[in-house]
Amino acid sequence: MESHEVLKRALRKTSPKAVAAELGVSLSLVYKWAEKPSDDGSGSRNPLDRLLSIIELSGDTGIVEWLCRKNGGHFVVDPDVSGQDIPHVLPATQEIIGQFSGLLSQISEAALDHSVTKDEAKDIRESWDKLKSYAEGFVRCCEKGDFEKMMHIPRPSQGPSRLEVGPESAE
Repeated sequence: MESHEVLKRALRKTSPKAVAAELGVSLSLVYKWAEKPSDDGSGSRNPLDRLLSIIELSGDTGIVEWLCRKNGGHFVVDPDVSGQDIPHVLPATQEIIGQFSGLLSQISEAALDHSVTKDEAKDIRESWDKLKSYAEGFVRCCEKGDFEKMMHIPRPSQGPSRLEVGPESAE
């Protein structure tokens, strides 16, 4: 889905006039954000496209992570599964089961004293996000019928933490 389509859908759930007033921009600009940009000048570079440019230029997903947290969620990076090799799907399924079992053990240990510290919660979140990312890579390979790519998806125990997206990420 294109950014202008996302904005158009969002504007159906509120008043474009209210959005313009809250953001301090013209109503016509809000409507232009929801149009497909074209060579003849219709449409306008919208806030989503601008944020995407900042994220791409910085290599930092902090903006996305912040937006997700502000909306009650968490950002999990999908692994790149292109050009990778595995003889069959069994090792990937065993890895998912093993990591999920490890996560459940981690949760049980943290809750033994009937409380979970902030550090324990942070560790559980990181393990869960890594596992979700790995499982998402598995599902994407399954959807494509391309099980040969599974071997090189970093296992949750080896993969980057949620904030360490790539070599260009800022710490």
